[in-house]
Amino acid sequence: MAIDVIQHGGDPQVGNLATPVNSSGFSLAFIRNLPAYRKGLSANRRGLEIGMAHGYFIYGPFFLLGPLRDTEYASTAGLLAAVGLVAILTIALSMYASVGVSKPTETLTTPDVPEDLATSEGWGEFANGFFIGGAGGAFFAYLLCQTPYIDLIQKILG
Repeated sequence: MAIDVIQHGGDPQVGNLATPVNSSGFSLAFIRNLPAYRKGLSANRRGLEIGMAHGYFIYGPFFLLGPLRDTEYASTAGLLAAVGLVAILTIALSMYASVGVSKPTETLTTPDVPEDLATSEGWGEFANGFFIGGAGGAFFAYLLCQTPYIDLIQKILG
């Protein structure tokens, strides 16, 4: 006996399939509460939240795995590399905003896409917020790694 767990999500020619993963209540609630799709946020605030998360998590690999990882400059090099990557990503977002943006595609998990990301001005505001949030997130991670308890934390973790 075969159970049909994958069904078409409306028009079968679109190829938008409803699976137990992408159409469950938990998945829909999780995705709709991400900053990119949460209702009531401005484009600048969306970029700020997404940038903070990216900047915070980008710092670690540069700090721990970068070419200066065994020197006294590892934390500073990690901060500069993380801010540099955030700047490159911001330039890419700004370039996307300049080529003419259309309304995002609606899917099963995101039926109500934000209107402010359907314009070049909205993407420009998003990019500004992303840079500020990304640089701030990287700097916050840098400050956390400069605490006097970092040696204790590193001993606990490995």
